[in-house]
Amino acid sequence: MRKRAELGADGAPPSRRGKGEPPSLRVRAMRMLARREYSRAELRARLLSHLQEGEDVEAVLDDLEQRNWLSDARAAELIVNTRRTRFGAQRIAHEMRQKGLAEDLVGKALPGLKASEMDAAHEVWQRKFGTLPQNQQEKARQVRFLQSRGFALDVIFKLLQTGNSHD
Repeated sequence: MRKRAELGADGAPPSRRGKGEPPSLRVRAMRMLARREYSRAELRARLLSHLQEGEDVEAVLDDLEQRNWLSDARAAELIVNTRRTRFGAQRIAHEMRQKGLAEDLVGKALPGLKASEMDAAHEVWQRKFGTLPQNQQEKARQVRFLQSRGFALDVIFKLLQTGNSHD
């Protein structure tokens, strides 16, 4: 069974639109969402640079959300799942806020991130260093590295005292 072609902003199927004519906001948005999840704010910012007369970004975004093709909750989940093995809770929460995710989504993610923070910090530390610091200079270097990855100081100091996340 053949699918009906999506109509462009001018009402014509994409094949009948001019070859040199840029794609509509809806087409651009769908192409972006086919590659990865975006938050609404992030997708809006990307689409605004392609806005043409007669197009409404908010209407496109509302339609995509209504069809469940755009979801801030999925975007938040993707950020948490992809960053967890490399970054701490502070850095992940900061990135979620930068991408325009609502504070309630950030708040829902934080307890899970903090619960697994020690294991994540140990994994990152083990890959980078693997041995406890032998002097204050080395300890400071390891602390700075883990802080730059967004791990909390209490987690870092506990890790560096034992070198093992399970003690």
